[in-house]
Amino acid sequence: MQDARFFQSTRGRIVTELRRRGAASAVDLAGQFGLSANAVRQQLVCLERDGFVAERSVKRGPTKPTLEYSLTPAAETLFPQRYDLMLNAVLREVREEGGEDAIRSLFERMGKRAAGKYRGRLEGKNTRDRVIEISDYLRSKGVEAEVVETERGIELREHNCPFARTVAEHPEVCSVIHTMLDDAVPSGAEQVESLATGGSACRFEIPAS
Repeated sequence: MQDARFFQSTRGRIVTELRRRGAASAVDLAGQFGLSANAVRQQLVCLERDGFVAERSVKRGPTKPTLEYSLTPAAETLFPQRYDLMLNAVLREVREEGGEDAIRSLFERMGKRAAGKYRGRLEGKNTRDRVIEISDYLRSKGVEAEVVETERGIELREHNCPFARTVAEHPEVCSVIHTMLDDAVPSGAEQVESLATGGSACRFEIPAS
């Protein structure tokens, strides 16, 4: 997701307009913004390079085909996502109906399900390679995760949390990664820092096997 400054730039305004129109040519957009068609094309080339815009040739009347641009599905990631509001509302309802135990049980089951899916990939691997597999899983879910060698063993570090706004109200969300690590790392993993409590990362220390 981009911040507000992006949508104030020419590139951001183009993205917003394409989302509103569905598709438009460089000339269409140039007229909208009071820019030259070449200036707009330069921005469209950058957006296409980054995978946010696709072009296609369309026939507009008797003239030669025109290149029209539209947003790709990846462009939705540029816009504010408010899934956290919906998730918080759903979890409040779960808590209202079943109490704290219902929330805790929900995320424990999710963690066990995720651990079960990856258990086959972990067989025969040492602790370090198991934690690397988990970091790969986290990255596939939008978490900037890495595995770092330390004097005491290794650390799994999460530098961002896609559910940060949900964790603030429902810390049980974090139990998913705890359950996965408990299942994958027999030697145990201890969380020593948390984004939710003001840390610079979520850090899990795993002793050497």
